[in-house]
Amino acid sequence: MTVAKEHAARRGVISTINEAQHRAVLGLYMVIVLAHWAEHLVQAYQIWVLGWARPQARGVLGMPFPWLVSSEWMHYAYAIVMLIGLFALRPGFVGRARTWWTIALAIQFWHHIEHLFLLLQVQVGFLLPGTTVATSFAQLLIPRVELHLFYNSVVFLPMLVAMYLHLRPNAQEAQLQRCNCTIEGRERLAAANSGS
Repeated sequence: MTVAKEHAARRGVISTINEAQHRAVLGLYMVIVLAHWAEHLVQAYQIWVLGWARPQARGVLGMPFPWLVSSEWMHYAYAIVMLIGLFALRPGFVGRARTWWTIALAIQFWHHIEHLFLLLQVQVGFLLPGTTVATSFAQLLIPRVELHLFYNSVVFLPMLVAMYLHLRPNAQEAQLQRCNCTIEGRERLAAANSGS
């Protein structure tokens, strides 16, 4: 396959998920985001409400699969899925919604760097001076559970604002939208498809 054909195929996928399939893909992405949130909230509940020691507070999936909590590969995989999702779904947002989505993307990029740094420490066997486990930069100041609750909050909140604005565009934004997330968008796509 030529470079031009590969680019056209990729553009086709990005166009599809940001136009005719934006609502469905965005919904699936949010299920993944909320499931991850649930894991962190359950872990916080186990620590601060039930009084469990941090090593025993493993969230929902970590209870039957304890290795998940300590697997930097699993944490990195989620960070990269979040980053890819934010990047791939960004073209579907316009105006104010795009600004907020971009803020979430920028914060998640940093969160991804932190997880990459953790993963590299585990893979190479290098630890920061004075630490006994893989430690991210921000984790030098904030304990890991609290830090990840913070990161998930500061990524999720601009995502929520972006989705709210995306579903309630002003007149100018509504004209720029090319996705199927609003009734007007679905009608516009249906009209375009019936005309071709």
